[in-house]
Amino acid sequence: MADHFTLRLVDSFMLAPTVRHLVFERVDGQPLAFQPGQFLQIHFHYEDGTPTKRSYSVATVGDGRSPVTRIEIAVSYVEGGAATRLLGNLQPGQTVEASGPYGRFCLQPGDTHPRYLLLATGTGVTPYRAMLPQIRELLAKGDREVVLLYGARNEAELLYGEEFEAFARDNPGFTFHGCLSRQARAVPRPHDRSGHVQGVLAELQPRADRDIAYLCGNPNMVDAAFGALKEYGLPVAQIRREKYVSSR
Repeated sequence: MADHFTLRLVDSFMLAPTVRHLVFERVDGQPLAFQPGQFLQIHFHYEDGTPTKRSYSVATVGDGRSPVTRIEIAVSYVEGGAATRLLGNLQPGQTVEASGPYGRFCLQPGDTHPRYLLLATGTGVTPYRAMLPQIRELLAKGDREVVLLYGARNEAELLYGEEFEAFARDNPGFTFHGCLSRQARAVPRPHDRSGHVQGVLAELQPRADRDIAYLCGNPNMVDAAFGALKEYGLPVAQIRREKYVSSR
């Protein structure tokens, strides 16, 4: 059930030139119970006093069973954006109002398909970071495979890329493809791919009897990948979507 609370910033760092990772704790000292894949809403006001809010997936790595005390999000800077003014300049100790968690973009316990296709662009990768403990549990069953296709323009914009690389090394059955659309790495890695996420799908040959797909990020990618997956025969029930729209 969604709750309203005040968050205090305790740490932050730049993930990429225009993306900031923020770490909060609840001022009331209570932990946050959430399912990986859910999001929070940050509430604030425009300069004219009009109330507004923005949604951010919880990036905290969690198993879905244990409440967490560190509440992490990733915020993309939008030129002239009201949320950017607030969250881009927030200093440790300062607070924001929030509510949540919301959403159903989560791994479903009833799914039995052997392969998960996780597609993301930009900060749309944050829910998959939160899901890593659950993905580890899935892979431990021995009959599952998870492939993460993550699209960015260049290496600097692959958020949490080193974490996903390390997870892939430690967890057989998990594959991470960094899909770089503008500039390849100076030293390419074996699982790198060139081009857009939806274009790399052909390499994976999706099948309705094998795959569950999750799409998160830029609406253009989500729509294109959704259309491609339907052409491969996946029914809509096997394609979960969450679009990230930049708002001023």
